[in-house]
Amino acid sequence: MCLGIPARVVAVTGTRARVDLRGREAEVDASVVPVEVGDYVLVYTGLVVQKLEPEEAVERLRLLSRLEAETDVTPGTPG
Repeated sequence: MCLGIPARVVAVTGTRARVDLRGREAEVDASVVPVEVGDYVLVYTGLVVQKLEPEEAVERLRLLSRLEAETDVTPGTPG
């Protein structure tokens, strides 16, 4: 199963965005959903699929951390 992971946009170059994914930076495709620095987005398999309100992103990240703690599996890694 794959999860969409909330991230914060830290840089944009054309249709590519650099995002902070839970403390790790990654370059993703932002051609479907245009973004700006500071936006919170949902990233799925390297593609921005949705913008998120900051409160929603923080809540999703909190839930992912809770899931991690309860299952001892890190989302985005084979379990």
